Amino acid sequence: MKRNATAIWNGSGKEGNGTMSTQSTLLNNAQYSYKTRFEDGVGTNPEELIAAAHAGCFSMKLSFVLGGAGFTPEKIETKCYITLDNGAVTTSELEVTASVPGITAEKFNECAEDAKANCPISKLLNCNITLNATLA
Repeated sequence: MKRNATAIWNGSGKEGNGTMSTQSTLLNNAQYSYKTRFEDGVGTNPEELIAAAHAGCFSMKLSFVLGGAGFTPEKIETKCYITLDNGAVTTSELEVTASVPGITAEKFNECAEDAKANCPISKLLNCNITLNATLA
């Protein structure tokens, strides 16, 4: 399976701007710029998209891991914080809260650590990945 996205950039790094679009068209010419990346401009940025990808991938992987352990989650909510420092993504912090009937905190944490280590986006990232897992 292959997926794709396209980025178009116009102008210099600081004064220029661009758009990003995805194959699914969910993002369709979404604007990004220096301000959306390093300040508080309107639009998206690569780190925000990485955070969304990691949160989504981890949540889905955790659901599969829990299912494999005999548990069906009612809800998994994951927030991801990506840190960009000196031109490199240095940290991805995952915060997950889940409602999983019948599971112990110990088993949930074991499943969450498995998902953190084995979701495809975790495997892709070359940075420190932290996890704070909470049962609701």
